[in-house]
Amino acid sequence: MTNLDAYRISSEPFYRAVDSEIELFEAAHKSRMPVMLKGPTGCGKTRFVEYMAWRLGKPLITVSCHEDMTASDLVGRYLLDSHGTAWHDGPLTLAVRGGAICYLDEIVEARQDTTVVIHSLTDDRRILTLEKRNEVVKAHPDFQVVISYNPGYQSVLKDLKESTKQRFSAIAFGYPNSDVEAEIIKREAAVDRRTADTLVRIAARSRNLKGHGLEEGASTRMLINAGLLVAADIPIERACQVAMVVPITDDPDLRDALTGAIAACL
Repeated sequence: MTNLDAYRISSEPFYRAVDSEIELFEAAHKSRMPVMLKGPTGCGKTRFVEYMAWRLGKPLITVSCHEDMTASDLVGRYLLDSHGTAWHDGPLTLAVRGGAICYLDEIVEARQDTTVVIHSLTDDRRILTLEKRNEVVKAHPDFQVVISYNPGYQSVLKDLKESTKQRFSAIAFGYPNSDVEAEIIKREAAVDRRTADTLVRIAARSRNLKGHGLEEGASTRMLINAGLLVAADIPIERACQVAMVVPITDDPDLRDALTGAIAACL
């Protein structure tokens, strides 16, 4: 039996539900249905998965996808050790054997020839073929695949195959409404409600620039970072520059526009 105690979340992560996403995920997990979390960066998808893993009492194995990731990085490989050559399971195989939730974060960043390895796990077969070991691993009854996907990254060269998309149910995420977002910032950054409301107004201005020079507006994550700086006695104007303006664009005109939006909200 694979021991995955190290992957269990011991304390409840803070998560503020904004719709029926908790009930939808629980229903999908009950039938071990693969789930796609679809939404912009920094809107709470990863925190949601952590919360659901804690709520369901399941270990969570997270893989941060990138363009150099190979199928062997997911399923495992033979490696040399002091006793010779030994097989080492990858994170996906660990989850399959041990009944964990395997979370593939920003799966669109991975190459398509890598992500197809999950196809046999996301239909009624629920198997993983380890070709190098000549082994077929049947998924543990509790195993579930969850992926996150940012539609803003869609392009001809960087998108999921239709044959991959259609294996998943999808829960749509967006930025919370202003009251809920301010509540989250107040809780996570330990700032007062007035500061949180101000940061939310600034974010709204930046999000209006999406498609007009910005690929994405300021995310909830960025607002929390700005709030943490304010809580550390950094003036709010400077905190917004450091956490929201400079990271999001190098264009001088856009930086000026965002700086003006900050000044207008203070």
